[in-house]
Amino acid sequence: MMSFTDFFWTSHEGLPLHARDYAPAGESQKLPVICIHGLTRNARDFEDLAPRIAATGRRVLAVDVRGRGLSARDPNPMNYHPGTYAADVVSLLQAAGIEKAVFVGTSMGGLITMVLTSFMPQTIAAAVLNDVGPELSPVGLARIAGYTGMASRFETWDAAVAYAKTINEAAFPAYTAEDWDVFARRLFDEQDGGFVLAYDPDIAAPIKAAAEAAAKSQAEGGAALAPPDMYPLFRALAKDRPLLLVRGGISDLIDPAIAERMKAAAPHMGYAEVPGVGHAPMLTEPQAWAAIENLLQEAP
Repeated sequence: MMSFTDFFWTSHEGLPLHARDYAPAGESQKLPVICIHGLTRNARDFEDLAPRIAATGRRVLAVDVRGRGLSARDPNPMNYHPGTYAADVVSLLQAAGIEKAVFVGTSMGGLITMVLTSFMPQTIAAAVLNDVGPELSPVGLARIAGYTGMASRFETWDAAVAYAKTINEAAFPAYTAEDWDVFARRLFDEQDGGFVLAYDPDIAAPIKAAAEAAAKSQAEGGAALAPPDMYPLFRALAKDRPLLLVRGGISDLIDPAIAERMKAAAPHMGYAEVPGVGHAPMLTEPQAWAAIENLLQEAP
């Protein structure tokens, strides 16, 4: 595994934030890559992918979104939403002296990338959306909401690994016991003799608030609250830059119908499907990595 250094910066309101910084191989002048993880994950998700990208001659910054990993927890949980996260990425770019980059966004990381097009579209040279898009299946959303912020501490490592497997086994049915051990090490920190998930349980607060507002609206006879229309941001992201969608072949968040609508909205978008994997691919699978290599060759 290629080594990295810790890169710290602060948000616009002074919250300390962290990313893993992988130096590029050689003296390439290629644009750097920003990797952004999913809702309950952290920068460790890219510990295999980031070195591969760095070996192609690109600096890689794998972000710990606020409230995850080594980034500070927000005292106001209602700040845990993609708009805030996108602003944090802007602060990262400024702190790192990066004017333009390639973005790799897994799940929530892809939503952050889309939101970033409304902040600083000129900073995005190319993008990879990993099992995420402008619309999401309610099946996958319900599954994710069902465990986010619930269990957080386990007294033994075996219990922590068992939890990781229980939550994610449907997405990785071929994983071995060794795979689950590695997977769990990305999710948990050791703390006070036990093991805690490496995220603030309060990241679920905005999700719960939205669910309560929807339930109240319906109870009062109002119409169901529609999710925001992300297609304008998706089309903006797809315009005049390389774009790739990687989909897990058995994903419950981006189903085949959603993938087809995304292809129709962005005809030039690249597409790769990882068979036998759900939400979300790790991006080192042969199908995913080959497609990412192609995009990196096309990007400045």
